[in-house]
Amino acid sequence: MMHSALALSLLLIAVSSNLAMAIKKEKRAPQTLSRGWGDDITWVQTYEEGLFQARKSNKPLMVIHHLEDCQYCQALKKVFAENEEIQEMAQNNFIMLNLMHETTDKNLSPDGQYVPRIMFVDPSLTVRADITGRYSNRLYTYEPQDIPFLIENMKKALRLIQTEL
Repeated sequence: MMHSALALSLLLIAVSSNLAMAIKKEKRAPQTLSRGWGDDITWVQTYEEGLFQARKSNKPLMVIHHLEDCQYCQALKKVFAENEEIQEMAQNNFIMLNLMHETTDKNLSPDGQYVPRIMFVDPSLTVRADITGRYSNRLYTYEPQDIPFLIENMKKALRLIQTEL
């Protein structure tokens, strides 16, 4: 009798331990505001918060419009997150926001609501429509091979602030 009780106890311990491990594996890491664009970057949650932080910190706001199911967004996100220079500049010199929905500020879609779209807003809260990408039909889009161009535009956004001080 004692033997079967011990065996049953060991069986219950083994089952509950395996169940606990299965539950732990099923738990996913909490979704961060980075959405895969760079987990070491401090991201703001809303456009309004981004504007407030840009003005307060005297840093430009970089707004990335994207969608999770967009293959072009996914391709850009991958190279953006892997590029050390972009990640360092984004963390140290910009207020960062990535949006999967449109804002009410029509200045952030001067040539349409497409994705991916990256826009800059300076600390005076002016949308810098003059900082454009390489494509005439979608002025604010970037493709994975355009990362050097995006880096130059990030530097341009920073220079514009320094010359306005």
